[in-house]
Amino acid sequence: MVRTRVMPCLLLKNGGLVKTVKFKSDQYIGDPINAVRIYNQKEVDELVLFDISRTSLGKPVDFGLIEKIASECFMPVCYGGGVKTLEDFKILFSLGVEKVSVSSLIFDDPEVIRHAVDIFGSQSIIATIDISKSLFRSTYVIKTHSGRVKQDVRISDIVAHCETLGVGEIIVNNISQDGSWEGFDIALLKILTVNAKVPVVAVGGAGSLDDARRAVRDGGASAVCLGSMAVFQSKDMGVLIKFPKSTELEKLFGTL
Repeated sequence: MVRTRVMPCLLLKNGGLVKTVKFKSDQYIGDPINAVRIYNQKEVDELVLFDISRTSLGKPVDFGLIEKIASECFMPVCYGGGVKTLEDFKILFSLGVEKVSVSSLIFDDPEVIRHAVDIFGSQSIIATIDISKSLFRSTYVIKTHSGRVKQDVRISDIVAHCETLGVGEIIVNNISQDGSWEGFDIALLKILTVNAKVPVVAVGGAGSLDDARRAVRDGGASAVCLGSMAVFQSKDMGVLIKFPKSTELEKLFGTL
């Protein structure tokens, strides 16, 4: 039994799968349905799916696409992107989505999140925090709307703020490490997990399974998402939808 969840993190844009580098330079990967079918064969435990063309462009959720994806998935799906209203939550859950992730909504209309938690339960509502590191001051900044809008909230306060909304989990998406293959930002993870009362999931930067192990062992993460590693053969090589075998993950995390 794998103690630590390790999940593919896929990005949707205009109906197709893409992969970004620092939230820019998105590269087309392929059809999401085909990718899901491959992950089914690999017996992936959970799938995280973000539609990056929704909130940033003010578009509503593409419920038709999400319904098609969810109907193909043999594993639980966490979806985020363009969720603004209680009706959005209701429809997504009715389509078979197990968890709904919110990001911009945390700052734009947090009361909607509180109501969603009351109705659907904290285990179904996930907060995703996008964070970048300033090149000049070496400080962390919270951003929303696909990294376009800076939020005036301190890193040390954001986890507690999300917990007051009632979310059951927090995904930390590191913009500065996104697509880098250089490993997770362990220092950032430590800041966010030290006093966290809910599971924190690390995203952004994984280049090896050892990076995933360090995020848990040293950074305090409860789970890990793989982006580039789940869609490319290796760094600077072609597309290959793949995922570690369960035996590899058992061996990797069995001693933690």
